[in-house]
Amino acid sequence: MTRLSREDLRAGVAAAAPVMLGYVAIGIPCGAMAAEVGLSPAVAFLLSATFYSGAGQFMMASLALAGTPVLSMVASVALVSTRQLLYSAALSPYLSDAPRPLAALFAATVTDESFGVNMGRLAGDPAWTPGRATVVNLASMLSWAFANALGALVGPALAIPTAVMSFAMTAIFICLLVGQSWSRATAVVALASAGSVVALKCLGAGSLSVLLGSIAGVGAGLAFAAWERGRS
Repeated sequence: MTRLSREDLRAGVAAAAPVMLGYVAIGIPCGAMAAEVGLSPAVAFLLSATFYSGAGQFMMASLALAGTPVLSMVASVALVSTRQLLYSAALSPYLSDAPRPLAALFAATVTDESFGVNMGRLAGDPAWTPGRATVVNLASMLSWAFANALGALVGPALAIPTAVMSFAMTAIFICLLVGQSWSRATAVVALASAGSVVALKCLGAGSLSVLLGSIAGVGAGLAFAAWERGRS
């Protein structure tokens, strides 16, 4: 595996810092929900470090508290996690020359937020290597896992409104969106995705809204970029 320098570690942690802070904010409530289901802090940490899907963990806890059958829980979480297929397709060109162990570690630790950080860096910064991208993933993962363990430890003493927990997760995506390098195509993707998700939610698409809305946004962005190339 490629050896990482101190500069790689510093750069990766610095890029991951906003995500890490956001994960602390939403990881503690997620751990508190895990404690309600009956998970200990150690189990919450291990779950967060191996099953790396924040939305899936929130969903599992909610479904478990509602008494949902296990097979239904598995199907629901798997459906929400299909967005990882899009991440793999987008990131694979940048990992083609990376050593296989490093590429496997990177692929196993990608999340929505670390994808947003790394995609922008890999596409626009020649100095951004797969090693630095993996540091972003791992730093984010550890902050999430520790926050979940802390939430499971102190969760029974907390009373955090659901609306606050929901907005904390949304705020991370807002920060990542604002920090992007904007162009007309980026604006089209953002507007089309947001509009599609709202429309699908109103039509009752439920958890599929985000996945389908994201696909619609990407499609709109590709179409707009092709139209701009045609004009020029």
